[in-house]
Amino acid sequence: MRDVLDAMVDRGSPGTATRNNPGVANENGSIEAANGHIKVRLDQRLPRRESRDFDSLEAYRAFVDRVCDRHNARRAKAVAAERETLKKLPRRRTTDFSTVTPKVTRNSTINVDRVLYSVPSRLIGHKLEVRLFDDRLECFLGPDLVMRLTRVRTDGARGHAIDYHHLIGTLRRKPQALRYLVYREALFPRAAYARAWAALDAAVPPRDACRAMVGLLVLASTREAVEIALADRLDAILDAGKLPDLAKLEEEFASKPSPSSEVAIPEPNLQVYNRLLSSACEVQL
Repeated sequence: MRDVLDAMVDRGSPGTATRNNPGVANENGSIEAANGHIKVRLDQRLPRRESRDFDSLEAYRAFVDRVCDRHNARRAKAVAAERETLKKLPRRRTTDFSTVTPKVTRNSTINVDRVLYSVPSRLIGHKLEVRLFDDRLECFLGPDLVMRLTRVRTDGARGHAIDYHHLIGTLRRKPQALRYLVYREALFPRAAYARAWAALDAAVPPRDACRAMVGLLVLASTREAVEIALADRLDAILDAGKLPDLAKLEEEFASKPSPSSEVAIPEPNLQVYNRLLSSACEVQL
């Protein structure tokens, strides 16, 4: 029996923190096991919500915080005692991101963590330094931050995060490229534009369909208000069983210059300056 107890002490009895061997990832000490415990608690609480869907990332984080706070409440006294002996935090925040350096392709895209992101066409050919955070990407060209992107999660599969504003210049020069884009469906900003493409592609010759669809995207890219209003207009046209007429839509949504108004500028009264000079001379005397 004594030998058994000694062996338990040597190997680390239950509740005793042990040290993992460097580089051995499969070892899971009693401290690291807490990561698995919180995952189990979250998985048990989710069915009680009757849904695993959240309206936003902030809502999910608030849910995780509530679960963790409830679990940690029983250790509040121990944590308070520990805080009394903690040292001050470092003056600068530690690195909480990984860095990759993708090159912007001729299609104005970068590939980061199996996700294809679109970037402005002015960056084509440049190599970016991308700081990969948990929820976002920060893209640097040299020392300059050129853009931030929301990080996309795909569970190991390939994904796309496409902003048609980044690609519309290239498509305007080569509209036929629209047909063979692997991320074509992700290019459309709203469902109405995808409907319009399907209707055009089925009813008119391929070249005309590409030109018309790219023209609609060019028109939508002028202003966000136009993108929304044009989507509603396309839905109404398609619901009526008709095809969108690019020329009529361009005329309908063309930005009309505001009429110039005449501004009357009265002539200056020079006597005011004379009185000002006279007053200045009297002060000096």
